[in-house]
Amino acid sequence: MLSAALLFFAYLSAPVTVGYTFLIAPPAEAVTVAHPHFMSPSSELNPAALRRHYQKSATDKTAGEAFYNLLADYAGTDALVLGYKGASLAIRARDASMFSKLTYVQDAAKAFDQAVDLDPKNPEIRFLRFSIESNLPPFLGMSKHVDEDKALLLQAALTHPKSGLDAESFGAVRGFLVSRGHVSEADAARLGQMQE
Repeated sequence: MLSAALLFFAYLSAPVTVGYTFLIAPPAEAVTVAHPHFMSPSSELNPAALRRHYQKSATDKTAGEAFYNLLADYAGTDALVLGYKGASLAIRARDASMFSKLTYVQDAAKAFDQAVDLDPKNPEIRFLRFSIESNLPPFLGMSKHVDEDKALLLQAALTHPKSGLDAESFGAVRGFLVSRGHVSEADAARLGQMQE
């Protein structure tokens, strides 16, 4: 058991590839305060800003710290922000001391579960959780949603443009699913034929 724990901590010390170049960047006309997932465009908690933080934190420890600090005290109920909070906690685990890594991963799982409970069909939230859980070592038993999230993401991608994913996010989801081998060759071929 000790060697499994050491493997886990070594794994979390390695750089995290969050799995996509960038997720959804909605057109300016789609950003409205009336939509529950879109805050003021000037807010650091609006989806475009959160996506930028997530992307930068994937490869930069300082950006990861800033992303975590941005969302650490968030106690609201916006599902998308909670999804990004989960991602920030998982990235924090990568950069935390060996004694704190597991706690951050567990907190990330709770934030993802809360986000999905609030908006179970949101492909962006599912993508965030999937990109983290699919990179966790299986012996942790914390990747229990991978198949469910993958199925939802594949369905969303195959119904594009009616899936709620814009062209950029569709390309990111498709690229992640195909390049990481998360779909069958037949599904990869179907996805490859779809227009962004």
